[in-house]
Amino acid sequence: MNEPETIAEILRMKVIAVVGISEKEERPSFRVADYLSNNGYEIIPVNPNIAEWHGKKCYPDLEAMPVGVDVVDIFRKSEDVPRVVASAIAIGAKAVWMQEGVVNSSAAADAEEAGLLVVMDRCLMKEHARAQGADGL
Repeated sequence: MNEPETIAEILRMKVIAVVGISEKEERPSFRVADYLSNNGYEIIPVNPNIAEWHGKKCYPDLEAMPVGVDVVDIFRKSEDVPRVVASAIAIGAKAVWMQEGVVNSSAAADAEEAGLLVVMDRCLMKEHARAQGADGL
């Protein structure tokens, strides 16, 4: 978990479900998803409280998505992570990424045991920017 090789492998994956995405531009989930979308990633928005994000249908949960995803990027409270990870495993995601401040070691262990790559308490946008040589985010 959180090894440079794991981060690099996840950054090569292109379809990302953003769980807890916000329609409010000032929220980290909006900014990260917007950045990723502008850098070649396909974003699948997941939030039961909004209908769409950037013109894309927003799904209430991972199971409602009609397409498979590579990465489940989690913007939820740490105590909500086990449910999200269980869903990520059920839909066949390849990786889970818990954003900065999102920590759940038990859920991370469950994901790894199921064969998923795991990153915890890191920002996907910052890691992508760092990999591209832009440390100033």
